Amino acid sequence: MVFTVSFASGIPPSISKSDFKFRSRYRVRVRSELPGSSEVVSLDRAETVFIDRKGAVVKDSDAGRAVSEVSAPEGLKLLYEDGYRTSVIDYLDVSREIIKPDGGPPRWFCPVECGLPIKGSPLLLFLPGIDGVGLGLILHHKCLGKVFEVRCMHIPVYDRTPFEGLVEFVENTVRFEHAASPNKPIYLVGDSFGGCLALAIAARNPSIDLVLILSNPATSFGRSQLQPWLPVLEWLPNELHVTVPYLLSFVMGDPVKMGMASVESGLSPSETLDQLSKRLSSMLPRLSGLAEIIPKETLLWKLKLLKSAALYTNSRLHAVKAEVLVLASGKDNLLPSKDEAERLWNTLPNCKVRYFKDNGHTLLLEDGLRLLTVLKGTNMYRRSRRYDYVSDYLPPSITEFRETFDHEFLNLATSPVVLSTLKNGEIVRGLSGVPDEGPVLLVGYHMLMGIELGPIVEAFLREKNVMIRGIAHPMIFSKKVESSLQEVSRMDVIRIFGALPVSAINFYRLFSSKSFVLLYPGGAREALHRKGEEYKLFWPDQPEFVRMAARFGATIVPFGAVGEDDVAELVFDYNDQMSIPFMRDWIADINKGVTRLRTDMTGEVANQDLFLPGLLPKIPGRFYYLFGKPIETRGRVEALKDREKANEVYMQIKSEVEGIISYLKRKREEDPYRGILQRTIYQATWGSTDQVPTFDP
Repeated sequence: MVFTVSFASGIPPSISKSDFKFRSRYRVRVRSELPGSSEVVSLDRAETVFIDRKGAVVKDSDAGRAVSEVSAPEGLKLLYEDGYRTSVIDYLDVSREIIKPDGGPPRWFCPVECGLPIKGSPLLLFLPGIDGVGLGLILHHKCLGKVFEVRCMHIPVYDRTPFEGLVEFVENTVRFEHAASPNKPIYLVGDSFGGCLALAIAARNPSIDLVLILSNPATSFGRSQLQPWLPVLEWLPNELHVTVPYLLSFVMGDPVKMGMASVESGLSPSETLDQLSKRLSSMLPRLSGLAEIIPKETLLWKLKLLKSAALYTNSRLHAVKAEVLVLASGKDNLLPSKDEAERLWNTLPNCKVRYFKDNGHTLLLEDGLRLLTVLKGTNMYRRSRRYDYVSDYLPPSITEFRETFDHEFLNLATSPVVLSTLKNGEIVRGLSGVPDEGPVLLVGYHMLMGIELGPIVEAFLREKNVMIRGIAHPMIFSKKVESSLQEVSRMDVIRIFGALPVSAINFYRLFSSKSFVLLYPGGAREALHRKGEEYKLFWPDQPEFVRMAARFGATIVPFGAVGEDDVAELVFDYNDQMSIPFMRDWIADINKGVTRLRTDMTGEVANQDLFLPGLLPKIPGRFYYLFGKPIETRGRVEALKDREKANEVYMQIKSEVEGIISYLKRKREEDPYRGILQRTIYQATWGSTDQVPTFDP
């Protein structure tokens, strides 16, 4: 008999709201469903099933009592606490509790620590690896539980359901949930063996909107390094089997990275080493417990199951149309995951890869991977059929912020000076001259390669707790920037911190939501300027953004930035590359198929070709930013409908940006701390957290 479960929001009355963070949030109504039959027979009982931190199952069988309602939060707060730092020790301890035989078939359970997700969250089904426990996402439960309804599949130790039966079990749940919410995607996170399950479900259900996240999928099991050892394992005496899972744990994953997963960030090297040694001391003795999770008979069965799963799935890959993200490890000693990622990249029509070269097979249990961060960086988190760059955007967490911006060397190298202009024209340090509430449109100059972006985003997050949404070139969101062994890149970081492709509808939706929008009218031509064109604006004669801002009463803030010429010297530009035949062909190839901008224009402003300039680094100089006096458009929508009047405001903005750049270039000469040596001495004297002084505005 196959069991499916349906979930309804709520917690049982036996659990108080104060205990809610330690409990699951689902009411589980168990139903029996006969294989091969569409008839559903409702049982007379209902159970609320929870798995607490110790692996204990908490039940409330009284179906007649009312269920307390708990409303889901509207959305994630900016720089929210993501809940990482769970230990792999928890996986080992909880696993030993929940593997106790109960005679039941495979089932779903909801991790307690997932909590309550934001409203409209999609369903995420975790399909486990060879262990079958279902706790492979334990490091990610808290974070994923904020934006997904998480359910994990548990396959009991002594269950012998064949692969086709497991496929049917998962498929029944997928079809039931799709029927209940046809406009929502369903996420299948498959770990190793679970990756085969996820692909098989997608192949059999091409009309259902599925998003597949595959961690070192076992579709490559036919080429596994374990193959020669299978006969040895069959003949191994039972008394020696206890050593096999222990040895397998070192083959499957990196113990150091597992230990590092729960070590706090930002510690000194000595403190990090101390915490790591404590984690390893606690973890290593527990690894022998894997013999209970995977006894000999179960291990042999699972290896046969892996073989049949790989054969079944590989024969159906051609039918997979779902959106797929492959997470591949470079040091997987169990499967050739690197080669498999390349194969799936070339086989599946809608596939992305993120490659983790220093991780082992148990990628989801190791340091170096934050699953939700990867989903954000690949724009793969959505709550409807199509990804919406505004409503589906998830703000960065505090961990993502710290890992991106808390770099002392970069802060010392550029030591950004951020200035703004008050309504009375006074220039002050900080962002007090910029409005506190949106909609706000920041319009400015794009430095070489967009290197000014980071300090701007950081300044608004630190001082105003505001996420600015940058309007970016469509190339950043194109498959052109992807590869078969793509590591987490700067493009991912840009997307995590708010970038979205330029389009009228995105402008409209951002202004409607009262966002802070960052616009560079000069686009790629300005960011990829030629030799001798530093601080030169390449703006088109199109004041459309002024009229769009006026429609929503947005405040326009012109700004300028200088500093690129203190960081790098441009030695090999577009003109140099176009004079070399093979380079010219390369530029044409990378721009082929990319959405073209400004196709109705001519001249240099229309040249939006993308290329990679040749740069020589310099001794780092200081960055300077000045946000000009805000320009109000509220109440001027009728006046600015006139193109000439809108163009006057447009030219005013352009003139102010040019004036700001001239001002900063002149004033930086008066900065006694412009050089990195002077700033180093100052911070060594007053402390690295002290703000380095600058010129008097």
